[in-house]
Amino acid sequence: MAENIKVDIRSDFGKGFARRMRAESKIPAVLYGHGTEPVHLALPYHATALAARHSNALLELEIPEADSELAIIKDIQRHPLSRDILHVDLLIVKRGEKVEVDIPVTVEGEPESPAVAVVDIQEITILADALSLPEHIVVDVEGKVEGDAIYAGDLDLGGAELVTDPEYLVVSIQVPQVDEADLETPGSEDDEDEEAAEGTEEESSEGDDE
Repeated sequence: MAENIKVDIRSDFGKGFARRMRAESKIPAVLYGHGTEPVHLALPYHATALAARHSNALLELEIPEADSELAIIKDIQRHPLSRDILHVDLLIVKRGEKVEVDIPVTVEGEPESPAVAVVDIQEITILADALSLPEHIVVDVEGKVEGDAIYAGDLDLGGAELVTDPEYLVVSIQVPQVDEADLETPGSEDDEDEEAAEGTEEESSEGDDE
């Protein structure tokens, strides 16, 4: 379901203008797609941030003096430290069309101990209905054993088409390698110290006998 957001059209640009917008709790954005000229917008920060928690969020944009547009969040630029949203790219979509998007992979379940699930790629690319894009693709590893592997072609996409190479390894089941040095039991160093001390005492006693 599309998130309804009221936006403003902006005509000023530059870092200074962008800072003023953010001070007013607005986000610079650009809307493009379907052969149209890019439209520069100002989005309300709070509503956009809430929608952006979901991958490929679908928005219904209320644009002044224009028809509303359906769009998905295609890209988000964030501050490297605060993670605040600095800029958003929006792609126009139409009802009934399919779009190519990257979908994150989520692992569920537990493999047989001591094996663990290792995620080899974080996202896969699919072609899906613009109005019903999955938020993530679930990879079930419940009961999997060492050596098992799940490839892109094995995933349940719920009717979407796979764009990623089906031979790409998505998740592998492995037993973590343990360093032999980590297997030393606590106190082993103390035992060595005690043996060294006993040897010193024996040498000392032999010297006294002489």
